[in-house]
Amino acid sequence: MITRRIFTEITDSLSFFPVVSIIGPRQVGKTTLAKQIMSESAKPTLYLDLELQSDLFKLNDAELFLSQHTENLIVIDEVQNKKELYPLLRALVDRTREPGQFLLLGSASPELIRHSSESLAGRIAYHQLHPFDLTEIPDTVLQNDLWVKGGFPNVLFAKNDDLARRWMENFISTYLNRDLLQLGLNASPKIIRNLWTMMAHLNGQLFNATTLGNSLGISTPTVKRYVDFLEDAFLLKSLHPFSWNMPKRLVKTPKVYLTDTGILHHLSGVTDFNNLSGNPIVGSSWESFVVNQILALKKNPVDLYFYRTHHGAEVDLVFTKGLTVVATAEIKYSNSPQLTKGNFQAFEDLNAPMNYVITPSSDDYLFKERIRICSLKAFITNYLPFV
Repeated sequence: MITRRIFTEITDSLSFFPVVSIIGPRQVGKTTLAKQIMSESAKPTLYLDLELQSDLFKLNDAELFLSQHTENLIVIDEVQNKKELYPLLRALVDRTREPGQFLLLGSASPELIRHSSESLAGRIAYHQLHPFDLTEIPDTVLQNDLWVKGGFPNVLFAKNDDLARRWMENFISTYLNRDLLQLGLNASPKIIRNLWTMMAHLNGQLFNATTLGNSLGISTPTVKRYVDFLEDAFLLKSLHPFSWNMPKRLVKTPKVYLTDTGILHHLSGVTDFNNLSGNPIVGSSWESFVVNQILALKKNPVDLYFYRTHHGAEVDLVFTKGLTVVATAEIKYSNSPQLTKGNFQAFEDLNAPMNYVITPSSDDYLFKERIRICSLKAFITNYLPFV
């Protein structure tokens, strides 16, 4: 059993909020984490899995059933399967406003399940559970293992590569043929599979819905709707360009990343590290891995953007607090990174206190004034907590 990094954050929230929700993609470990929380809860607990007909049946008269267990921490798994619960939960928690009444687990964002944000505003705390990150894996798992296989527990700890590949294909197939449909995506699974695969090959590039639509035979607005849906299901992540108070002509199109490099590699036909090393996607894959690690580990007040102008100035990540740029980071798949003229121009434009160059495993040193080269592990350990 690996204790997830956000375990303490969730238990803290349960001591204050009536409802706490753990959100994240399917099979990322939400149920395992919830059961660990249940095992250490001071209150008696009740677990309901809404993928089980027997548990769904208990909620035919949800008000009657839940009212009989007010002394319990009630854990409801796959809560997106019964969206109509949210108004009832509001009424139930408002009777006492006591903390730690419900722990909800879901595979869709609050934006996708709008009932939660409308009904439970001020009563609910959200915690996103990401795939395993570098701070959580045991010493027996190397950084390259996490990068190549991704952070889903069943892949990362599979007995062999063949089982890992079979699990990943089943995972993707289930999302396409069941989960996304249940969440409300009315689209052909074949088209979504093709779109997802195309997004893997375009990972980390500027999003061009028109080109994708032409390739798939669907309209540009439809492509945008599908991509938004995949993002709300935690399968894609858009990174928007930084543009506040900048006088230059800026790129205004977002970049889109797959949220797990294991999925990225499976859809791209990459099977192992040697295969990845000689693959044209290796640079964008490394960039995606770094971005996903930072998204999982950053503190909430820090927002992430990228920066690019039409004249060639660019940097992969811009860290902001409010309207203030507090740092930038350029991601290089090299332990002897070469910065471009465009990188230096971006550093000058943004005038951040520190500009980092993140590598796989280089030494940690000051390259020039306000430019530090360091490994990913050094960055997330020594610098990200203070950005």
